[in-house]
Amino acid sequence: MVKKLHARAHLIQGFQIALDNGRSHCVVVDEPPDVGTDLGPTPLELCVMSHAGCYVVTCIWIAKKMRIPLKGLEVKVEAVESEETDTVSEEAFDITVKADASMDRIQRLHELTLKDCSVGKIVEQADVKLSYNIKASKA
Repeated sequence: MVKKLHARAHLIQGFQIALDNGRSHCVVVDEPPDVGTDLGPTPLELCVMSHAGCYVVTCIWIAKKMRIPLKGLEVKVEAVESEETDTVSEEAFDITVKADASMDRIQRLHELTLKDCSVGKIVEQADVKLSYNIKASKA
């Protein structure tokens, strides 16, 4: 089955652009104050944010399948924009998982999340260098 996703970009003014998915969800992207009005993230920042969000959503689904009740999950991503390519060349993930599970199960959860994260697959195909630091607690 083929699933189609939709996006539309509409210039508001300057570098302010309204993006929508055709399902009544909208986000505004912009450029920093030196060029734009900083009304929203840049498109590249939104891409990095999407990767973090996809990791979390995928991790939640996998945790449910593995019957790991998550008490908390936070993902912070630091991306490096290469001057040579003018795009993201590296992403470093700091992942904090709060769950009553062994570190082995948390590591397996992470591995399955990486395997299924659709945005992560796109980033991998773009040869972005990825690193992950996982912290787990039972709090």
